[in-house]
Amino acid sequence: MNAMTRASAIETEHSEVSSSGIGISIRGASKRYDTASGESVDALQAVNLEIAAGEFVSVVGPSGCGKSTLMMLIANLVPATEGEIRIDGRAASAYAGQSAIVFQRDLLLEWRKVIDNVLLPIEIKKLDRAHYREKAMELLESVGLAAFAERYPSELSGGMRQRVAICRALIQRPGLLLMDEPFGALDALTREQMNLDLQRMWMRDRNTVIFITHSIEEAVLLSDRVVVMSERPGRISEIHEISLTRPRGAQSRSDPRFVAAVEGIRRNFMALGILSET
Repeated sequence: MNAMTRASAIETEHSEVSSSGIGISIRGASKRYDTASGESVDALQAVNLEIAAGEFVSVVGPSGCGKSTLMMLIANLVPATEGEIRIDGRAASAYAGQSAIVFQRDLLLEWRKVIDNVLLPIEIKKLDRAHYREKAMELLESVGLAAFAERYPSELSGGMRQRVAICRALIQRPGLLLMDEPFGALDALTREQMNLDLQRMWMRDRNTVIFITHSIEEAVLLSDRVVVMSERPGRISEIHEISLTRPRGAQSRSDPRFVAAVEGIRRNFMALGILSET
């Protein structure tokens, strides 16, 4: 099944749920950086990818393969050297500022209370804070943090802080949510709970999610498709479709389809010389 057919299939699969997501088209995207010494480094090369509205796509690959660079191109934080990226049918530059990003570090403002951190994007865009406060409390309630709305970030655990960061990203219900290793710094149990929380919120809102991770198991658990990147310059080596039913939890890890998907991605990395059994 090619990318366009897959995109149509995803749209059909989600047709019973109202989707606030948007489609993304990446065609021949490359990125070259100039170093301080005057040399050029190719971070990405000729990336082509079609992502349907409301689709959850994870990107996995070795460190330095351009995963984060790809996300920054989509967010229009850096320009592509070649190729184009279109979001909801428009150039990425026209969509700038309308997506939301969650990084590995929560980047909460320590002097602002939890509720004020969640409402920060509303203030920056000069929207009605009072109108969005109820929505902010609903988001905090959905991740078990309503009782901490008046606390400061220093009073929260790492997992709680990252939940606040996700609520801050979702306050405007963005059509596109970009997540760059958001759970990489968390302990294993907290990370597993965050996976469940994220999946629940995504199933409710059906926004488009691009999720960057080093964990194959995490990618398979969360995603409709997993994109495997080669070493730098990053190219798409393979795209794996994940057919597991939702919602997915701990029991999904023993599903033969989960095991097969994880092993298929590992074999892909072995073929690329990134993983070795010896």
